[in-house]
Amino acid sequence: MGRSDQFYKGLLDNLYDGVYFIDEDRTIKYWNRSAELLTGYSGSEIVGKHCWDNILMHVDQQGRNLCRGLCPLVKSMKEDVTLEQEVYLKHKDGHRVPVMVRASPIKDGEGRIIGAVEIFSDNSPRVTLAQKVKELQRLALLDQLTEIGNRRYAELTLRTRLDEFNRYGWRFGVLFMDIDNFKRINDSYGHDMGDKLLRMVAKTLQNGMRSSDVVTRWGGEEFVAFIANIEEVALGKLAEKLRKLVEQSKPFFENKLIDVTISIGATISRMNDSPEGLIKRADRLMYRGKVSGRNCIMID
Repeated sequence: MGRSDQFYKGLLDNLYDGVYFIDEDRTIKYWNRSAELLTGYSGSEIVGKHCWDNILMHVDQQGRNLCRGLCPLVKSMKEDVTLEQEVYLKHKDGHRVPVMVRASPIKDGEGRIIGAVEIFSDNSPRVTLAQKVKELQRLALLDQLTEIGNRRYAELTLRTRLDEFNRYGWRFGVLFMDIDNFKRINDSYGHDMGDKLLRMVAKTLQNGMRSSDVVTRWGGEEFVAFIANIEEVALGKLAEKLRKLVEQSKPFFENKLIDVTISIGATISRMNDSPEGLIKRADRLMYRGKVSGRNCIMID
C-alpha cells in the first residue's frame, strides 16, 4: 500500500461513520474502524467475505431481508445512483441496530463502475436513551440485566398513561411480549446465554421504537411496551416490525446461530380500563399467540 493509500485509509479509519467498499463481485475489500465499533465485527472477520453472505442481515423498516434481492449497494451499482435508506443491521452480539445507510457507486478513471461504497451511521436516539438509563438508575427503576425499565417502572408508566387517557383522551397501546421457548434455550445453552438473549431482545425492542415509547422488562422473559398516541392499525404494524426484528436478531453460541422469536399481545387503552385489566388483556392475547404456534401477534 502506497503512502497516498495509507493517508486516505487513515482518514477513513478515523471517521465517525462506518465505511466499507465492495467490488463488482460484491466482495468486501475494506472495513473501517467505525464499522467495527458499530457492528462488533473486526475487519479480519469481514474483509474478503461477500456482502451477500448476509453477515449483517440488513432488514428494512418492514423487516424484509435486504442482502438477497433488495441490496442498496447492488441497486446503486446497477442504476448508477446514490441511495439513502434507514435499515437495521445485526450486531455481532445479536441485537438489532438502526442505521442510516448511504450507498454510492465507485468508478474507475474511465467512468466504468467497479464497485460501491456504503457509509452507515448509528440512527438510534443514543443521547436520549443514555439519559433515560441514568435517570432510571437514580430512581431505582432500572432492570440491571437489560438496562431498560423494570416492572416498577412499567407499573408507574401504565398508571401515568391511563391517567392521561382518562383526563385528555390520549389513547395508547400496550404490547405484552414473551420470548418463545426461553426455558428450552436456557436449559440447552446455559444461563449465560439466557442472560445474553434477554439483553439482545431488550436492545432490539428499544432500538425498534420511537424515543417517546417505553419498553420495560415485566419479569423473566416477558417485556411490556407502552406506545403513545397510536391506533390499532399502526400498533399492529409496529408489533409486526418488532416481531421481525427479533426473529432476525440471532445470537451466536459456539459459532452457531440461535433462533429467537417472540409472541406479542397488542391492545389499545379503553375507557374504564384498570391497570391490572389492561395488562391482563394484553397478556391473554399474547398467550393466544403462544397457543397458535408462537412467533406471532394477536391484537384485539
